[in-house]
Amino acid sequence: MIPRKTVFLLACLSLLVAPRRAAAQIDPSKRQLIQFGYNQPLEGKGPIAGYAFYFLNQPGYLRTNITLRLAVAPVYLDSEIGFDQALGPNTDLAVGISGGGFADSHEEIRGGRYLTAESFTGHGAEISTSVYHLFNPANNIPLYGVLRVGYHFTDYTRDADNPAGFVIPDNRNSFRLRTGFRFGGREPLLTPALAMELSGWYEAHFYNQNGPFGFAGDRIAQSQTHFFWSRALLAYTFPKRGNYLATSVTAGTSLRADRLNAYPLGGALPLGSEFPLYLPGYYFGEISARRYVLAGGLYAHPLPFGLKNTWTVNVFGTTANVDYVSGMQQPGHWHNGVGGGIGYRSKDGVWQAMFAYGFGLDATRGAGTGAHSVGLLLQYDLETRQRLKPTFEPGVGPDKSRFMERLIRRLSIFN
Repeated sequence: MIPRKTVFLLACLSLLVAPRRAAAQIDPSKRQLIQFGYNQPLEGKGPIAGYAFYFLNQPGYLRTNITLRLAVAPVYLDSEIGFDQALGPNTDLAVGISGGGFADSHEEIRGGRYLTAESFTGHGAEISTSVYHLFNPANNIPLYGVLRVGYHFTDYTRDADNPAGFVIPDNRNSFRLRTGFRFGGREPLLTPALAMELSGWYEAHFYNQNGPFGFAGDRIAQSQTHFFWSRALLAYTFPKRGNYLATSVTAGTSLRADRLNAYPLGGALPLGSEFPLYLPGYYFGEISARRYVLAGGLYAHPLPFGLKNTWTVNVFGTTANVDYVSGMQQPGHWHNGVGGGIGYRSKDGVWQAMFAYGFGLDATRGAGTGAHSVGLLLQYDLETRQRLKPTFEPGVGPDKSRFMERLIRRLSIFN
């Protein structure tokens, strides 16, 4: 039998919230990255929040006009084959397959409390077809449009913590549609040296199964949900001193959102979702919003003793105004989080790391407010080259599978 400590170590190395697609083009750059991120609350019990995955983007795969994008994690695979100019000189076609364990699990966080009795496991799989069109091929900053259609299957299973009177949703098939545009973009790095993006999106989910679940049908799984959101971001490295500034504003609204389909705000994992909605100090996904506006920024200042490598002191913060999904209300509509920490980047750009502390000013904890957390982020670039040229986010956002969270909860390590 494997010792309990070894099981825990393997679980940590397997930490995963799985990759999700977000590409607004076929990425032309070869990439090999290993990413790791983890947030740990210092009080209260929240879902284990983190990711660990290997990402490969391989242009010229099999043929010169084919690109393979692959994100591999312990119990989840996200892949896409892209065909350059398949539908015309400025229009690409891609086919994607993704799926794995715990991909559609639901974590019930209400009033600052993580309710394991009302959380349950969901395994998922998806196939999709995407079209990417470049509207301005002569410009330095490209404008891409995207149209994606897909089929998604979810298999829900009960957890040991679910009481007998708690009913989980039926298994569901869904048709999904996304369309939108992206002007500029952001590389899948912890702190890309230079990035600019303006984007707007619409996504719809249509389900074959809907209806009540929970305790005596006290909550509803909707038959369809519609999301509308946009993002503006800017990241810049000052050339003389190496100071780094990143800022973003994201806003979204929805129609017929529910507990299973909402905007999740909370945590501080930059690759923790396709469009990360940071709130330092909060549990990952603590706030379930049907409508929100979120603004935030990060500033990193180099320390003088960096020598051959670069050490920075970092400060960051976000503020959000939200309207909640029905049944998930909290006192007040404003949520604020701040934090700081130390960053490291090796001279050759292969290694990058950040250790940070976050404080959620308005997070509900017991009878009061205020929550603390710490986090660790690591990046290893197997291509061993700096990327100072802005390209586009291939959409590695591990936000689906909950393998480690479930395993650690069963081991009762953080209980």
